[in-house]
Amino acid sequence: MTRAKESPGSIVHAPHPPLTEYYDREEDRRTWVGEQFDRTASDYDRIESILGLGTGSSYRRKMLGLAGLGSGMCVLDVGMGTGLVAKQAAQLVGDPSLITGVDPSPGMIRNARLPRGVTVVEGRAEQIPLSDMAYDFLSMGYALRHVSDMSVAFAEFHRVLKPGGKVCILEITPPKGKVGTALLRIYCRYIVPALARLVARDRNTSQLWRYYWDTIEACAAPEKVLGTLRNAGFVNVRRNIDLGIFSTYLADKPL
Repeated sequence: MTRAKESPGSIVHAPHPPLTEYYDREEDRRTWVGEQFDRTASDYDRIESILGLGTGSSYRRKMLGLAGLGSGMCVLDVGMGTGLVAKQAAQLVGDPSLITGVDPSPGMIRNARLPRGVTVVEGRAEQIPLSDMAYDFLSMGYALRHVSDMSVAFAEFHRVLKPGGKVCILEITPPKGKVGTALLRIYCRYIVPALARLVARDRNTSQLWRYYWDTIEACAAPEKVLGTLRNAGFVNVRRNIDLGIFSTYLADKPL
């Protein structure tokens, strides 16, 4: 896999080039990815716990706190999936009714395990069906690689946040160095899909998790993600990195 090539300072649109092993054209990406998540949603939490490398709920909660999430804040979790980030956000804010989750996959929404009171809306990061300036905090957990246009998504993030609102995007990024990348590739692209074949209910689950690694390896470099956040109007844009592979992109909407 190769990374998308952009000129310095350019805005990143698609987070990675079309992965033609799975779909033929960029226009087919949204349909293919949506179908895969719908079919495999019941397996997601089980396989994610294998891939998570010990990060899990405590890591998500720690990163949300690092980003400034606290009691009483109104939160939008984009790409909610089965609610793994939203559940931790609810603990930090102290009231699940302050959490809204958005996801394009009906299958993921059906399989979400959320505290009572969380609002769930079907929608995409590039077209969030919610009001302007309504949220204090926006999170996205390991879903950035699945959007169709990061620049449009980040513009939507900016729109729905109140002045002074905060962004926290969790992602997996390849480590520096060929050896580290090769080891992570073996684990994510071969070992995790093999385990998925053993424990998953749906035969498509193994393929989805192989695709998961391919999107990690092909995704735009972190500095391009940071640049695209700046171009969307965010300030105090920065990246936290843990274990060489867990990236947290942080940013603020100006007051």
